[in-house]
Amino acid sequence: MSESSKDIQTQKTLAKLRVLADSVLKEIGKHDNPHMDIPLRTLSNVHFDEKKQIIQLGKQTQQRYFFNVAQAKKFMQTLLIASATKKLLDSGKTTSIRDLYYMTKHTMGDTEENTFNDQIDSDPIIEDLEVTIDALREELNLFASNRGALVGDITIWDSGDTIHCNKMGSGGWSIPSICEENLIQFKEHDAKFVLLVEKDAVWRRLNEDKFWKKHKCILVHGQGMAPRGVRRLLNRLCSELKLPLYVLVDNDPWGLYIYSVIKQGSINLAYESVRMAIPSAKFIGLSSFDREKYKLPKNVTIKLDETDIRRAKQILDYPWFQKKEWQKELKEMLKNNVKLELEALSAKGISFVTEEYLPDKIKNKEWLE
Repeated sequence: MSESSKDIQTQKTLAKLRVLADSVLKEIGKHDNPHMDIPLRTLSNVHFDEKKQIIQLGKQTQQRYFFNVAQAKKFMQTLLIASATKKLLDSGKTTSIRDLYYMTKHTMGDTEENTFNDQIDSDPIIEDLEVTIDALREELNLFASNRGALVGDITIWDSGDTIHCNKMGSGGWSIPSICEENLIQFKEHDAKFVLLVEKDAVWRRLNEDKFWKKHKCILVHGQGMAPRGVRRLLNRLCSELKLPLYVLVDNDPWGLYIYSVIKQGSINLAYESVRMAIPSAKFIGLSSFDREKYKLPKNVTIKLDETDIRRAKQILDYPWFQKKEWQKELKEMLKNNVKLELEALSAKGISFVTEEYLPDKIKNKEWLE
């Protein structure tokens, strides 16, 4: 991507910050009480959009005023974070949310009052800023630690470097937390689909067996619950390259929740669903019916605990799990009262997942949506 293209995206984000600053200055100029309209990030302001098939934030907002004893500190913290991110954008540099906390933490005047006492104070303010100006924190040049990896026959442009993801060895390309178009671009590829694997160990088996090469796919893992960077990258791979996404997770309520977040988005990040969720994602396993179908030995099962049972019943009530196929799947898990980890497939052979399980599922279109 050209420098001018990168500048365009940066300028768009800077413009959003200026709108926020100008609105505050305008009220000060009129001798009004400066305020901001902050979209509410509460469960009551989250809904499932049936048409888009994603979880979204509603239209409720709260007003944060400067001349209000209960709100003044957060008002100033919001502008402080906004100012710091503007400096990042102006300089063309990125930093971590941890580093931003230290950049903005200081004692005010001769008081003993700090702008932030801990990072748990600054992180929610970053989220407030995101929803207020409708910009990802990644677009504000803020990153988190890398989690997740990718391998496959695709070439990626990464911050000026050309990465051939079919030559990344056993570890794969480390997926950065900032996967916006100004830093990451997709070039040539020979993939028919994307496969997201919950477990790093199973991803390594698939990589070692060159599953991605034999079946022409892009193989990704997110180390459990996929972080924002991985979810954003998956969203872009599916939307820009028009590739289907298959999700392979443990057969337990947590695995199903991971799939749910990938597909519909999460309640906590409902304001980012449009740019992170993939409504077309398909659940390819593990299924509650796989134990019998593939004759997995009984000793690889794990009994559901009370937390698992409670979580499974909650998922049963999710509006996006009301299809009869999903109700059947969840009720089968509760009836069996057991869960299965992906590694349980190794009881049928170390490469069973690579040579039989996944090829059969994909060929026969045995997935849930």
